[in-house]
Amino acid sequence: MNQIRLLVWLGGLAAAVLFLPGCGADQSAPPGGNTFADPFAYCAAVGTIDAPDTGYTGPEVPEAVINRLREKLDMADDAPAEWLSEGTAWRCMDGQVWACFVGANLPCTAKANTSRTPTAEMTDFCRENPNADVVPAAVTGRETVYEWRCKDGAPEVVKQLVEPDAQGFLSNIWYEIQPE
Repeated sequence: MNQIRLLVWLGGLAAAVLFLPGCGADQSAPPGGNTFADPFAYCAAVGTIDAPDTGYTGPEVPEAVINRLREKLDMADDAPAEWLSEGTAWRCMDGQVWACFVGANLPCTAKANTSRTPTAEMTDFCRENPNADVVPAAVTGRETVYEWRCKDGAPEVVKQLVEPDAQGFLSNIWYEIQPE
């Protein structure tokens, strides 16, 4: 009988260890299945995640994120909060809140395109515009990290414009957001 109790106790101990933060748990989920209504506490708990998951229970775009992003982008105070909320994406990187506003068609939720291989659309554009100085973003896609041009009917990279951040997003359109 004592052996059975010992096995049950050891089994319970093993189960408890499996649920300790950092012990076999998915590091993108909040430790212990906790949920957070505060984006800053949430990001501190999850570390890095591309978009809030079920561990975040607050507003889709928290007011603190909107207010700080408004400051970062030097937006007018009378810019409608609803407009900002609808165009804002936020995520967690290294335990910090980061936000992006789509503005003029910025690809906030897309990963940066680092491919140096021209797309069919770029090839078609360059066939029609054999020596165009610039292949427009409508053709290259706004996710590209490169400036493209056409040379003798073929697309080519001119230079790299932006580096992807640690999560693979365009680093020049994401802003670290501090608590108010």
